[in-house]
Amino acid sequence: MDWKDREGSGNMEDARGRTGGGGGFGGGGGGMFGILTLIGRTFGIKGILVAVVAGVVLWKCGIINPLQLSGGGSGGGSEWAETPADKESYEFVSRVLRGTEKVWQAEFARHGMQYVEPKLVVFRSNVATACGTGSAAMGPFYCPADQQIYIDLSFFDELARTFNSPGDFAQAYVIAHEVGHHVQKLLGDSDKVSAMRGRPDYNQYSVRLELQADFYAGMWARQSVEYFNLDKSDIEEAMRAANAIGDDAIQKKQQGKIVPHAFTHGTSEQRMRWFKKGLDSGKMEDGDTFSMPYQSL
Repeated sequence: MDWKDREGSGNMEDARGRTGGGGGFGGGGGGMFGILTLIGRTFGIKGILVAVVAGVVLWKCGIINPLQLSGGGSGGGSEWAETPADKESYEFVSRVLRGTEKVWQAEFARHGMQYVEPKLVVFRSNVATACGTGSAAMGPFYCPADQQIYIDLSFFDELARTFNSPGDFAQAYVIAHEVGHHVQKLLGDSDKVSAMRGRPDYNQYSVRLELQADFYAGMWARQSVEYFNLDKSDIEEAMRAANAIGDDAIQKKQQGKIVPHAFTHGTSEQRMRWFKKGLDSGKMEDGDTFSMPYQSL
């Protein structure tokens, strides 16, 4: 996979120097709480009200981010120095993301639609999102509420070490899968599945959603062969990763037995097959995982 001389995305956000989760607006005794306390002591309650109104206006105008004024949240500062390996991983993600933008812009245009590009946030340890606090232990994930992808780059080491799936295209497959979830959000599929939460068959629809995201990742791979100069070994890396993160493989590894009714992402065989189907097709309309019987997926 040739990526180093490719164009990077303008939709990257580097949150690695921040600390996520935690106190939010009222965290500790500093941040915004501390600012308002100081204003109150100096100007009284009227001063606090004026400051709050002014803060809201500045926030709505995009001039300030309240989280960056808090002692907690995703805006708290922390000491961190980027290593050459960190820098290379960040640049890799940026270039893969740009590759997905090119493919999905063209595919949406082919269907008479406009592709709204997602942001991708690179963080360390944990991060505040519109879906709640995300952690590195969750692996890469997409938050439909803010339409952003989140990834702690240490996951790539985990992918190679724990899941025995090294290689840059294995990593690219994971990113493309999360972008696939963004495509589902834009098309309304993820909202339909989310509305089914709580139903006895919800897990089955979760599996359908995940397998479709695998199809979209394969579709992206097909349309990126020339752009990234992909070869057979690259595809094998992605297939190996899809096989390693199947529900049955993970359950067997973690608990020693397979529990099909608890599947949420699909089996290893299903994930490989739907990625391969996307790779063979290259067309979005061939990735309908919702209209067929569940047993046929």
